[in-house]
Amino acid sequence: MKHLTTLFIVVVVTALAFALITPAAITAKGGGTITSQHYGTTSGGDEVYEYTLTNAKGIEVKIITYGGIITSVKVPDRKHKMANVALGFNNLQDYETLNSPYFGAIIGRYGNRIANGRFTLDNVTYCLDANNGPNSLHGGGRGFDKQVWAVTEEINDANGVGIVLHYLSPAGDGWTGDFPNNACLPTDVLGYPGDLDTYVTYTLNDKNQIVIDYMATTDEPTVVNLTNHSYWNLAGEGTGTIYDHLLMINADEYTPVDSTLIPTGDLPSVKGTPFDFSKPKPVADGIRSDDEQVVFGKGFDHNWVLNPSKSQKSLNLAATLSEGNSGRTLKIWTDQPGIQFYAGNFLDGSLYGTSNRSYRQSDGLALETQHYPDSPNHSNFPSTTLLPGETYTSTTIFEFLVQKGRGNQ
Repeated sequence: MKHLTTLFIVVVVTALAFALITPAAITAKGGGTITSQHYGTTSGGDEVYEYTLTNAKGIEVKIITYGGIITSVKVPDRKHKMANVALGFNNLQDYETLNSPYFGAIIGRYGNRIANGRFTLDNVTYCLDANNGPNSLHGGGRGFDKQVWAVTEEINDANGVGIVLHYLSPAGDGWTGDFPNNACLPTDVLGYPGDLDTYVTYTLNDKNQIVIDYMATTDEPTVVNLTNHSYWNLAGEGTGTIYDHLLMINADEYTPVDSTLIPTGDLPSVKGTPFDFSKPKPVADGIRSDDEQVVFGKGFDHNWVLNPSKSQKSLNLAATLSEGNSGRTLKIWTDQPGIQFYAGNFLDGSLYGTSNRSYRQSDGLALETQHYPDSPNHSNFPSTTLLPGETYTSTTIFEFLVQKGRGNQ
């Protein structure tokens, strides 16, 4: 008996020691797994961790707690060959740099642009970083993409595997002082109002879907527009441009912009313009058009007004992206009224990605589900105001499929 007791203690101690030196692993009820490991330390001394979600079919999603960034998504092609289809970096320091183009990150408080970095709410005007020409972009110089998020829960149930990320955005976020805003007046309040308590849940299920659930509450009236800024190349990250990808956007209208990419407030039809993606067509079709809107964006960098869902009980199919050689297809479902299609126009070859290949113009594209840009300054756009006692919620699903026959369908 004494020997059995000693053996039991040895086994327990050995198991504990092994757990301390290896990544944490959880096997989900559906057959997926979660592993976690240390990813790096920020320049400010904060520890960052990487979580790897794998479903029963072998699809793998990597997420780091810095910016809630999706760093890699590995999915199969029609020959069952796995490839990472999400652009990103292979180290924390590159994600920290100010010229990082938001690869895979959670975007907030306000995704997209706010004109002149100013908006008025309840007769008070707030002024933000002018970090994109005269405008504020993606929450300012230190938006949600540059915060270290806390993992409050690891999901392991029949719906899949995932993590819940949390960040409490304090009143005044959106103003760093590093991006002087000449539009600010002495009477303006600097930064966004209110403390915004934010949770983002990433779940990978066995339907090959990445489900992103957003939730936020505030203690003061504020504005909020959350999204994810993943860049996709379904042929594989680092393999070249996305010009031959076929794209469908479920929208009959879009929001044209001025020369600084701020919406004019008009909602014209896409019919007869390069912005008509109502039926699948190559991304390259119209991307070098002399249409004024394409010139302003140096390609496509606009918001499409999604057609209303036919069922209020289900999410809306916002877009479908497919790549013929691999057979990979991405469907995007959401409850948001708009989607920003950005064709990677400003990738200039200076950034090297996960595969150590240089990213050049249109080597990836982003499809960001969202409310419209600059909504706080347009009364005819859907409201982005959040009040105390209310809860902001939103869901977006990235669904990966494989076409069996050759060619896009």
